[in-house]
Amino acid sequence: MNPYPFLKDNIEYLQRTGNPIFQWLSSRPFNEDKLKTRLFPNEAGLLDWEMDNGKGMFASLPPQGLYANWVHPEKAVTSATFIVGCNLGYGVNHVLTHTPDTHKVMLLEPRSEMLLACLGQTDYRPFFERKKFHLMVPDERFLSEVVRNLDLQFIYGQIHLKSDIPSRQLGPEYARWSTWLRHKLENFSLELSTLRHRQDVMVKNEIDNFAKAMRDGSLKSMEGKGAGVGAVILGAGPSLETMAPLLKAKTGHVLYTCALQTVPSLQNLGIKPHLCAAIDYDATMLKVFERLDPDFVQDVPLVYSTKIDPMVLKRYPGPTLPLWTVGGVGTYVLKERDLVLDAGGNVSVTLSRFLRYCGVSHLLLAGQDYAWINGRSHSGGHHNHTTDLHRRSWHQTTRNLDGEEILTTLQYMTAKRELEEDLKRSEFPVFNLYGGGAVIEGATVVDVDTAYDKGILASAPGAVEGFLRDLAACRRGTPPLRMEPRSPRWTTSLRNMEKHLAKLFKNLKANQKEIHAALTRVELFVKQDPLYGPYLFNEIVDLAGLTRAKSAFEAGDLGEFKRIAKNVLRKVREIDRKVCLAEDEQAVA
Repeated sequence: MNPYPFLKDNIEYLQRTGNPIFQWLSSRPFNEDKLKTRLFPNEAGLLDWEMDNGKGMFASLPPQGLYANWVHPEKAVTSATFIVGCNLGYGVNHVLTHTPDTHKVMLLEPRSEMLLACLGQTDYRPFFERKKFHLMVPDERFLSEVVRNLDLQFIYGQIHLKSDIPSRQLGPEYARWSTWLRHKLENFSLELSTLRHRQDVMVKNEIDNFAKAMRDGSLKSMEGKGAGVGAVILGAGPSLETMAPLLKAKTGHVLYTCALQTVPSLQNLGIKPHLCAAIDYDATMLKVFERLDPDFVQDVPLVYSTKIDPMVLKRYPGPTLPLWTVGGVGTYVLKERDLVLDAGGNVSVTLSRFLRYCGVSHLLLAGQDYAWINGRSHSGGHHNHTTDLHRRSWHQTTRNLDGEEILTTLQYMTAKRELEEDLKRSEFPVFNLYGGGAVIEGATVVDVDTAYDKGILASAPGAVEGFLRDLAACRRGTPPLRMEPRSPRWTTSLRNMEKHLAKLFKNLKANQKEIHAALTRVELFVKQDPLYGPYLFNEIVDLAGLTRAKSAFEAGDLGEFKRIAKNVLRKVREIDRKVCLAEDEQAVA
């Protein structure tokens, strides 16, 4: 009798459909003997898997009671469940068979032989066909992309993470992947919690900044121009006040970079950066100018996300260089002609990615604490500097390098994890002038004397000067980007659809399928335009709420569609006016 009756069919399906997990399985060595000898019926009459210690996975953990709480009825239609560890499919099958077809089930199994054993016990092809069941490659980049593609489940449903307890008996990788995935889900949840508001503000800023950004030049030519440069990212953590005098005493020859918000602190400490960066989109950035000496930065280039408040650019006295970032209008329409960077959620991450693009030789972090130190949140001069520490509900604790408990926040930890993830991709060595805060994984801890003695505070002769010359040369206006205004066509299409839907809604009960089909066509139409799409993020999400988060349409849904269509046309006309028309035409429009 074949102990794996469904393995061949499942594997052939995965191969035929080009599923990435097939490629992963093909490249992974697995112990064929384990597949042949480890499967056995246990004393309870259940199929079990013999572990390396000779015991069955379910000897002391019968599956009947393990998975009862893995199914959550609330918003199940629009939700998703991540499972780490498949065993022989007991938990996976329970979720697959007790949730609606629209509920996504995402399986991460780090051991190839266990995944094969699971695929051998159940015919999963119907679940694959319905796009309900998804097998995830144990790769951080792959998983990050999967999480980001579940935005509708985050917004309209719930995301559940289940770590399989029997699988944890096999090895530490199950707990490790569960922790990594939990952090990734937390990060994305935090990002999405404010994205709906932020996206409108950020892209509107970008549209308002578009003409200036075109005049300010392009950073695309900076690729590889950092060869031989030792770079420093100066954060505004409390330890900066300790580190700055030590750095001044051991000046070295490196490229100093920082956030615009950090510049007032550096001004107080007597360190002048070679460039600063700004990515925050809201008006609180303007507080920087209450503490900033214009003369101090008149020759310091500001690399700015095109999504920042236009008033920041008007008030900054020095040279400015635009950085187009993922999620904005440049995501698709500028990716061939300019640098379009995933800026991340923290300016240190942005600088790390930009410096990596430039190809610097090594990187030193300073003032990157991600925690309160001695009751202080930031170094003096920062607009969020405070010494008035009161424990709040949003505070968390972590441990410093000495194992002592220190205070932090979810936002700090999210930013730190994002930086750590980014540092893993760096091809150059990364060092940290540790100042007592949270430990940054992937960065070698050094003190200033060690950094000086080992050449970490040094660059190749002329490298920094050459880098700054190349950066200054970027400030040449780019050729105008002329695009055809499309609002007339959009207006006609959406008004025709509105009339069509109005007729369908007159017989609401009989026309449910036709209404769904019509709204789906509108959703596809609105999503297809690479220029308008980023500004229409909220409207696309609202349309998805109608097409994917409702079991039946109601009379009020026609009014909701009209509201969405009105907002779409308002935004499309705004982009046509500010982006598609030349500046002299904009004034007339």
